[in-house]
Amino acid sequence: MANEVEKSKLVQEDEISLKELILKIREWWQYLWSKKWIIIAAGLIGGLLGLGYAVIKKPIYTATTTFVLESGEKSGGLGSLAGLASMAGVDLGGGGGGIFQGENIIELYKSRTMLEKTLLSGVDSISQQPLIERYLEFSGMRKNWKDKPELQSLQFTVGEVLSHMKEAQHRRLKDSIVSKIVEDLNKTSLAITKPDKKLSIIKVNVNSKDEIFAKRFNEELVDNVNEFYIQTKTKKSLDNVNILQHKTDSVRAVMNGAIYSAVAVADATPNANPTRQVQRVAPIQRAQFSAETNKAILGEMVKNLEMSKMALLKETPLIQVVDEPVYPLDKHNLGKINAFIIGSFILAILAIIVVVIKKVLFSIINL
Repeated sequence: MANEVEKSKLVQEDEISLKELILKIREWWQYLWSKKWIIIAAGLIGGLLGLGYAVIKKPIYTATTTFVLESGEKSGGLGSLAGLASMAGVDLGGGGGGIFQGENIIELYKSRTMLEKTLLSGVDSISQQPLIERYLEFSGMRKNWKDKPELQSLQFTVGEVLSHMKEAQHRRLKDSIVSKIVEDLNKTSLAITKPDKKLSIIKVNVNSKDEIFAKRFNEELVDNVNEFYIQTKTKKSLDNVNILQHKTDSVRAVMNGAIYSAVAVADATPNANPTRQVQRVAPIQRAQFSAETNKAILGEMVKNLEMSKMALLKETPLIQVVDEPVYPLDKHNLGKINAFIIGSFILAILAIIVVVIKKVLFSIINL
């Protein structure tokens, strides 16, 4: 009997608790319904604010370049070539990893050096205005310098190299401005991705409020980074080719000099005394020997030079642009309808939170 009584009490308590919960929900619903006009008014105000924001906010333009990157072949298996080249004191390499492996080239696009060089490139060939000056204008940074005359007087020029500036103060100020812009670009404007990790396709996106800046910055950045990539990737092989070319030209010059020396000796002694043949024979033979020796060396040098040029061609990466930015660029902006709905929803939720907090506070005070 005792157990049945306890069970009945528990059932009654559960029923009371459920009933209280339903009554509490009903009470809150009635309270919120009594404040419906406040919530609706807040929603309308939020919608109008969102609509105004959509009208005032400038659209974001996106410039996109897609290119295929195929790394050059590493010159392995060049044992015979390396042996021949070693005669000229040239190391053709053939081992070790490349400078750029995996996705390092993506980080190269975000480097300060590449971004700085791109910012100091011209918007076009007519105005000679650098991209950084255009950025300072449309971003509003120059307007914020009204109280800083030392910054207002700074002007950037196309092709300027900040590290070569003689005035330390101006260089420091310009470096700080470039650093700030580079940071902003990396955070909000640049997006370098590989759509498919299995493919060697790289996509470079530049987002900006200024359509001209987005397109030109994208084009210049891709050109600068890809050129730097190719030069650095082939630098060692190119240096080897230049060294071999210089040595080949030197040997050819010595051989030609020896040939001319032999002829010059013969011309200098047209009627040599038979008893004094040493004046003609010895110099001519010495010059001929030098010419023959250098001829043999030159043959090997030319062979090595041509083989090193072929190795350079193999190591040179292929970069082929697939898509490049064209006008008009893709434009992204918050639609007026979406802005109205989002603004209404946010302010309506805030209004509900406010009236709920107000009721809770009144309940606590009246206790």
